[in-house]
Amino acid sequence: MDPVGMESLLAKLQAARDVVGRGLGPASGPAATAGLGSAAGLGAKGATKVDFGAMLKRTLDGVDSAQAQSTTMAEKFQLGDPSVTLEETMVAVQKASLSFQQLVQIRNRVVAAYHDVMNMQV
Repeated sequence: MDPVGMESLLAKLQAARDVVGRGLGPASGPAATAGLGSAAGLGAKGATKVDFGAMLKRTLDGVDSAQAQSTTMAEKFQLGDPSVTLEETMVAVQKASLSFQQLVQIRNRVVAAYHDVMNMQV
């Protein structure tokens, strides 16, 4: 059982926000926005490299596994498996629902940020 930890998801989002925040400051140049896949172009000397694609894939895999786990638990509960309780099933379903809703909100904000960047005057 590999539940999605909201604390770890929040920590990842805050780390990504910090990386983006450093790259969008007044001292950033075109190199800061050129490589959205990593933080290598941020210009900060001690910046750690963040592979945005890998982080996004891990997040998507986590949401997918939470949904698969909740589906499996719901099926087991419906079939009368004594090892699965209603409470565990409902918690798994709610975790999957919340993680999916969070993913949708992240997607919406990324798309909005992309539109903002594309509409900027150079």
